[in-house]
Amino acid sequence: MKWRVKVLAAVSAAGVAGAVGLLGSGSASAAAAGQITGLGGKCVDVAAASSANGTHVQLYDCNGTAAQSWTVGNADNSVRALGKCMDVTAASTASGAKVQLYDCNGTAAQQWTAGNGELVNTGSGKCLDATDQSSANGTQLQIWTCTGAANQKWTLPGGSTPPSGGLNTGVAPGGNFNLSVWELQEPVGSPGSPTTISSSRLQGAGGYQDSYFYTDGSDGAMTFWAPEKGVTTPNSNYARSELREMNTNGSAADWSLAGTHRMNATLRVVSVTSNVCVGQIHLGSGGTSTKPLIELYYHSNGDIVAGVENSPSGGQTTHTVGHVAVGTTWTYTIGVSGGNTIDLTVNGSTTHYAIPSSFNPYKQYFKAGSYNQSSSDSTTKGARVAFYALTVAHS
Repeated sequence: MKWRVKVLAAVSAAGVAGAVGLLGSGSASAAAAGQITGLGGKCVDVAAASSANGTHVQLYDCNGTAAQSWTVGNADNSVRALGKCMDVTAASTASGAKVQLYDCNGTAAQQWTAGNGELVNTGSGKCLDATDQSSANGTQLQIWTCTGAANQKWTLPGGSTPPSGGLNTGVAPGGNFNLSVWELQEPVGSPGSPTTISSSRLQGAGGYQDSYFYTDGSDGAMTFWAPEKGVTTPNSNYARSELREMNTNGSAADWSLAGTHRMNATLRVVSVTSNVCVGQIHLGSGGTSTKPLIELYYHSNGDIVAGVENSPSGGQTTHTVGHVAVGTTWTYTIGVSGGNTIDLTVNGSTTHYAIPSSFNPYKQYFKAGSYNQSSSDSTTKGARVAFYALTVAHS
C-alpha cells in the first residue's frame, strides 16, 4: 500500500487539530495493521506489552507480538496498539517530550501525519524521534524538530523507506510534501513577472501541478523543470521553477539571523545543461539588496558548489563541497546559527562560513527547487531536479 499524505499545517501551542492524517490510497478509512520499523531495523514497541496509560513507546527488537502491531490509517488519524493510542505526554509541543500509550481521546497529541518517511505529530508539528539517535532496546521515543535524520525515518505497515520515503506516485506534490510553508514561482507569465502559485493552491493530494512542477510517476519525487528559455524575475537572466518559503498564515517568511534555522533536503539532479541552484538562503527585508546569503549549486560535471555572498552589494565566493554523478540521490542541510554562521552539510560533511556584519540588518528566507543557471533560446534544454524530502525548521 502506498500512503496518501495530507499536508500538515502549523498549529498553535494549544494543539488545534487540522484536517490531516494517515490515509490509505483510495479510501479515507483504509486502515492497515503491522509493524512500524525505524532506526537499526528495530520495531516501535509498547514496553512490557502493557496497555496501562503512560506506558512507554520504545524501540525494541522486532518479535511479531501484539505490542508491536500498530494500526494506521484510522479515521481519527491515530496510531494504535493494544487498544490504546500513541500519545505525546501531557500534549506537550516541546522537543524532547516523550511518547506513550494512552486512552484514545481524539486530541492533536494523538494525531500523526506520514510523509517523506516521517511521522509528524499534529499538535506540535514535530517528528517522531528515537531519543539520542539510539537504536538500543528500550529507547523511548519522543518528538523533536524534524531534521530528516535516520532516527526520524519510519516504515509503516505496507510502506517503504527512503529515498522515496513511501511517496505516493498518484497524487500532486502537495499530497506527499508539506507545502503549507511554500509558494511556487514558475518560468511562465509576463516578462519580468513570473507566475506565482500560492501555498493554498499547492496543498493536498489534488493540489497544483503542471509540466514545470509535478509528481514523478515512477518514484513520487516532487520534480521541478526550468528550461533555458523562460520568464525570469527582473533581477535575473535565468528561469526557475522554485519554491519560496512562506508562513502558514500566507505571509512571506522573513526571519532574523538570530536563532537556528535549517532546511533539509534529499534530492537528485535528473538533468542539467550547465549548473543549477537547488537551494538557497535569500535576503528578505532590511535593505535594498536582492542578493542571496548562500546558494547551493549542482554542476553538470557532478560538483556540488556553495556560493557564499561576500556582502549585500554582491560578489560571491565559491567552495566545492561535494561530488555526485548526475541522477544520483544526495542530501543537504542549509542553515544559520548564532546569528553569524552559515552551516552547510552535504552528504554528511559539514562546513561553516562566517556571515559578514553587513548582512545583520537583513532578514532571510529559504528557497528550493530548480533555479537554472544557463539561458538560451531552447525550451528543451534546462535543469530538472527531483526532491524526495524537503523540510524547514526554526528555533
